[in-house]
Amino acid sequence: MIARPVPPTPRSSAVVDPRIGDLGPALLALEDGSIFPGVAFGASVASGGDLVVNTSQTGYQEVCTDPSYAGQVVVMTYPLIGNYGRMVDDDQSVRPWLRALVVANATAAVLEDARQLAALLRDAGIPAIAGVDTRALARHLRANGSLRGIVTAPGEIDPGAAVASARGVARWEDQDFVSQVSPAAVTDHGAAGDTGPRIAIVDLGLKNNIVRSMRFRGASVRVLPHTATAADVLAADIDGVILSPGPGDPARLEAQVELARAVIDDGRPLLGICLGHQIVGRAAGATTTRLRFGHHGANHPVRDLEMGLVQVTAQNHEVQVVGESLPSASGFRVSQVNLNDGSVEGLRHREKPIETVQYHPEGAPGPLDALAVFDRFVAAATASRGAAS
Repeated sequence: MIARPVPPTPRSSAVVDPRIGDLGPALLALEDGSIFPGVAFGASVASGGDLVVNTSQTGYQEVCTDPSYAGQVVVMTYPLIGNYGRMVDDDQSVRPWLRALVVANATAAVLEDARQLAALLRDAGIPAIAGVDTRALARHLRANGSLRGIVTAPGEIDPGAAVASARGVARWEDQDFVSQVSPAAVTDHGAAGDTGPRIAIVDLGLKNNIVRSMRFRGASVRVLPHTATAADVLAADIDGVILSPGPGDPARLEAQVELARAVIDDGRPLLGICLGHQIVGRAAGATTTRLRFGHHGANHPVRDLEMGLVQVTAQNHEVQVVGESLPSASGFRVSQVNLNDGSVEGLRHREKPIETVQYHPEGAPGPLDALAVFDRFVAAATASRGAAS
């Protein structure tokens, strides 16, 4: 496909706050030949991946440091990104994991470099481009489905070369992201004398707010790498297990699916979040498929079919569990659905203390409507601890 005519590059002073400093013209090129010119303000490199659109009005810092965005180019539809600075304590992991960031306007609410989003991206080697009509881009992706794209390095503005580079980006489905974002070692979070339950979290791309949510409820936490075995996860001192969110296709994660089967058979409380939900679904015998353009944002309505409750949720995923494929003999039932498209948002076991959610009860960024998910899980883990003693 021939690259389309290139619109004029926006004036840097109009789209990049002078306190950030622009790095010169750059392009966002898509595999279908579309070109979006802009102004570079991240790291002086090129990078590409599948484009995903996030509609959140706040939370750009948490989005950038969320491991679930590994391998993806994130497009923010809210027009002002960077307008309230950055607080290190709100980072969701040790570094940004996205491949590139696309915004309409890069703003700076603070003077200190360390508190600017641009500094976070530059330090981590992540390119960013401003001046793109991100809402038009979002409509384009909704019409055409997920597309690969690339943000060029500053000054690299040959449209043909950029489109060729976009077409050369590896397919999302073909890449193993979990092994990139998961830690190599076990870490414990707790204090001497903790009397609450101990939770094992298998880190497939863990967000810090999940650990904080457990600690707030009095639980101690053991974070395990994605290579953890059933013996590690089901140690005698573990009262409940969480399979964390993370990036990539669960169809690639057969070892983690087998681990989920072992936890299900054991009967200890189990909570699967996002990717963890998909893994439990596959362990129960369901299939998973990729959504046309994924769910990424902080305003997705979800109905709990048993409670009759509607919650506004934060979401970030490319894959869904197919409810119709869930075997009736598995013991699981669909417990929650997305009110926008009817996709599965949760599973519950009929007899065992097992629940999964496709959305993010920890928010970060997003609403906190779904915090009761953690309350139910910790209560079940506490009961499990009491029964074991």
